Amino acid sequence: MEVTKNKFKRAVQSTTPQLGLWNGLVDSSVVEILATSGYDWVLVDGEHAPFDLQTILIQLQATARYDVPIFVRVPKSDPVFIKQILELGVQNILVPMVDSAEEAELMYKATQYPPKGIRGIGTAMARAAHWAQNEDYLHTAGPEICMVVQVENVEGIKNLDAILAVEGLDGVFIGPADLAASMGHLGEPNHPEVKATVLDALRRIRAAGKVAGSMALDKATADDYIAAGSNMVAIGIDTLLLAKGCRDLLRSFRTDQDSANTRY
Repeated sequence: MEVTKNKFKRAVQSTTPQLGLWNGLVDSSVVEILATSGYDWVLVDGEHAPFDLQTILIQLQATARYDVPIFVRVPKSDPVFIKQILELGVQNILVPMVDSAEEAELMYKATQYPPKGIRGIGTAMARAAHWAQNEDYLHTAGPEICMVVQVENVEGIKNLDAILAVEGLDGVFIGPADLAASMGHLGEPNHPEVKATVLDALRRIRAAGKVAGSMALDKATADDYIAAGSNMVAIGIDTLLLAKGCRDLLRSFRTDQDSANTRY
């Protein structure tokens, strides 16, 4: 029994940007729909959506049959929570609000067993190790784990080069919304000053040989980020897609009805 090879870590080495979708609806049917929609990866958002360990496990079980990499965004930079989701079988982790090299290094070490890291050993209770049936798990799991940290404020941007120098760190994901707020442009992620900062950060991340992540919910912004080097791009959020679809459908019917009424 072997450790599952991390498809995302291999795919992101190609020249094709990996396009992903955010999962915020805590329902196994929803995440199955996302997993079968053709995206390159799906992220279960444990920071802002009401996920816990049990519901994250359900999402993993629901998508296990599908060949799509699953990321989990943890609530905060907590080595204990990271240990727990690793035991569930998560291989791709996104950590929000990381603004120093020291914090980024701690996050990487949380994914690795000693002597490289600080991950505790509990394979007897770990779904990831098939409950200790995978005898090689302790020695083979580490290289298949992808750790990406989010830089989302001015302090993180200031320390970006130091964060990029952290050995073992796979990538940095720039969060435009929180960055905009940190820069004094609350609610304006596409403000020219914010966008220029994001583009510069993406170029520096790729120049350092790391995965350069970003979120862009319109194609023009996504194209700009990709041109700057972003190779991990979130282009949609399930909650927004559902809300927009509902509004658009109702609007189209009411418009048709209003048009019909004017003819009589």
